[in-house]
Amino acid sequence: MPTKVHAAHILVKEKDKAFELLARIKSGEKFETIAKEYSQCPSKSRGGDLGTFGKGQMVKKFEDAAFGGKKGEVVGPVKTEFGYHLIKIIDIQ
Repeated sequence: MPTKVHAAHILVKEKDKAFELLARIKSGEKFETIAKEYSQCPSKSRGGDLGTFGKGQMVKKFEDAAFGGKKGEVVGPVKTEFGYHLIKIIDIQ
């Protein structure tokens, strides 16, 4: 059972935009480049990198998605009160 996840994310307000960006990532565009251009979170300056976090540090839906993913995977869109997230799982500990 993982206790920590290192993840990056892209946050947008519209569901359609999240799916559009996910399709671009799946077609080969770099997650970090898209995060820098489109994310509405301050983490965008770091390519969406949120660093490593443990359980209880993020909102529940985000945490569940991050801890449920596999290393290297992009999960989402995940809807929270902040908007729609695409979450890249960088590492699991």
